Amino acid sequence: MLDKHKKLEKNSMLLLLFTVIAVSIGGLVEVIPLFRMDVTIEKVEGMRPYTPLELMGQNIYIRENCSSCHSQQIRPLRDEVERYGHYSLAAESMYDRPFLWGSKRTGPDLARVGGKFSDEWHVAHLKNPRELVPESIMPSYAFLANRGVDLRKIRSHLKSLRTVGVPYTDEMIEQAYNDAMAQGRADGDASGLRARYGDKVITRDFDGQREMLSEMDALVAYLQVLGTMADLRHYNPDIAEMKE
Repeated sequence: MLDKHKKLEKNSMLLLLFTVIAVSIGGLVEVIPLFRMDVTIEKVEGMRPYTPLELMGQNIYIRENCSSCHSQQIRPLRDEVERYGHYSLAAESMYDRPFLWGSKRTGPDLARVGGKFSDEWHVAHLKNPRELVPESIMPSYAFLANRGVDLRKIRSHLKSLRTVGVPYTDEMIEQAYNDAMAQGRADGDASGLRARYGDKVITRDFDGQREMLSEMDALVAYLQVLGTMADLRHYNPDIAEMKE
């Protein structure tokens, strides 16, 4: 058997041919079952598109490359579930463009960070991580509190996402700027925002600065919604499969 393997090692073209065959077989084994499934994303109650302010927060999260150190994918392993909460579902990333699952954790997974800490904690942590987590190597993002969130292209952003399947309505796109401003103000009228995105939308002054809607507001709004949309109390994977 070893002698036969030597022939592959000594002949580069033969090795390349068998490598392509092996990779092709592995790829087919993974891909073919997906074509036999009617639905590849399980249905979970509570999922909705991001609000304009949360979407801007995600943009800042991507811009600052936060996903390089923080994954948003809890695997169905006992130690991860006990530490972070219920394992991540495909449906929870159905409106992410791009998805931010991640493959490396320098810091903790953030898939279910929403609601675990107060806004004040997030703001303090982003400004000076080591004040709250002494061993942290995360850089400071204090500058976010001094930069106003740029909403000039928010309508165009929602339109672009709609073209790739995110169900933003004409009204959501038209009111995008107003919805972002309403969500980030403690005294804003959020009735229209909640009518469009649901009663669970968080509306408040996230960074404590009433005079401006900052990038810190947007990022904290995004962090506070992560993992909170899906109603996992009634989620049963066996029932979900039967419905499909």
